[in-house]
Amino acid sequence: MAKPSSEGDSSTASRTGSRSTMRESSLKGCGFSSFTGFRAEKEDVLRLAMPLYLRLAMLDCIKKKDVDAGDQHFQTSGSEDDPCENPVVVFINPKSGGRNGSVLQDRLQHMVSQEQVFDIHNVKPDEFVRYGLGCLEKWAEIDNCAKETRKNIRVVVAGGDGTVGWVLGCLGVLHEKDQFPVPPVAIIPLGTGNDLARSFGWGGSFPFARRSAITRALQRATNGRICHLDSWHVVVQMPGGEVVDPPHSLKTTEVCDVDQVNLKIEGCVPDKVNCYEGVFYNYFSIGMDAQVAYGFHHLRNEKPYLAQGPISNKIIYSGYSCSQGWFLTPCMSDPSLSVRAIVALNLHSYGSGRNPWGNLKPDYLQKRGFVEAHVDDGILEIFGLKQGWHASFVMVELISAKHIAQASSIRLELRGGDWRDAFLQMDGEPWKQPMSKEYSTIVEIKRVPFPSVMVNGE
Repeated sequence: MAKPSSEGDSSTASRTGSRSTMRESSLKGCGFSSFTGFRAEKEDVLRLAMPLYLRLAMLDCIKKKDVDAGDQHFQTSGSEDDPCENPVVVFINPKSGGRNGSVLQDRLQHMVSQEQVFDIHNVKPDEFVRYGLGCLEKWAEIDNCAKETRKNIRVVVAGGDGTVGWVLGCLGVLHEKDQFPVPPVAIIPLGTGNDLARSFGWGGSFPFARRSAITRALQRATNGRICHLDSWHVVVQMPGGEVVDPPHSLKTTEVCDVDQVNLKIEGCVPDKVNCYEGVFYNYFSIGMDAQVAYGFHHLRNEKPYLAQGPISNKIIYSGYSCSQGWFLTPCMSDPSLSVRAIVALNLHSYGSGRNPWGNLKPDYLQKRGFVEAHVDDGILEIFGLKQGWHASFVMVELISAKHIAQASSIRLELRGGDWRDAFLQMDGEPWKQPMSKEYSTIVEIKRVPFPSVMVNGE
């Protein structure tokens, strides 16, 4: 006779079933149309999960910020486990992607493993690089599983361009310290523009409604070919003062690398200066487009309920642009007039997939002394936007932007006049730059000597 189940067993099963039903309902309500086949999908990507002792060791090292914090997991487990075939870690910005970001995080944790999926606000990319990868490197000489995992690991970033840039910048430290190989980065696009994702075949948005979308994205992340991306170092030297509320990509630095000898400065530079530095991967701009981005970011921070997804964000962008008076400039202006925005572009994608530089014909390239643009050619394309109407026609790709130059390094010298501030941005992260009438602010851009490593999603 079968033994009847106890009251405790029944209660446990009831609670488990309830949690399962609640999770399934949550996923269905947030755009995942069906939960059927979840078990099969998980089995398809089990090869992405590292052995448990490795996952726990890395997590302990990251949490305690100590590369020795995970030693007990190696000492008790040994290295009998087979190495993971395609190890990945995922950084997700749950605030991206509207209401679907947190649900995507939950789904990824179930399909890969909870210890390999990080909320980027809780586990910073630099902590993973320093302590997580440091843990693997420490044990790689005596633990084959740690060695193979460190050799083959890839990073998936679920977020917008700013999140991807943050991760790429932290991984760049490995180049500086000769810690190879540098893990390549794949992208799940959750932001507004997603220009980095578009440039490497990951698309402009993530299809939440497709049940197999996550599985397919993870498969492409592990099997996609490796390619390279130029990154660009920016130094801002200003005459005293400070940048109020600088973006994450802009940091203060005591060592100022601005070339004071080889390039002539028209204005004056005081004896004491303050310096900031950062890295961008897509574009750097100064002028009206940066001012629009600055206004949008402040409005989103003050009223976050207005920005619930890419579509609403673009509507707010458009409305803010129309309120700034740039469309009052005559449509047919003199070509010799100065531009109201200058953009240094590294990718073919700007402003949610537009190509303002254009697909230039060989005859025009030869006439202007230009070369065909590539993301890893060590050259930036510099163009201008004259006023609101011109920018609008460029963004709908009726015309190309005003071509200014191609360059392997750039120097801008800024001085204040009627305006005491300039608006600058790197990869969609804007800031207000104070300017002085007496002294010059210098902005210098040079190529980082090593490329970023990407995974092509096509």
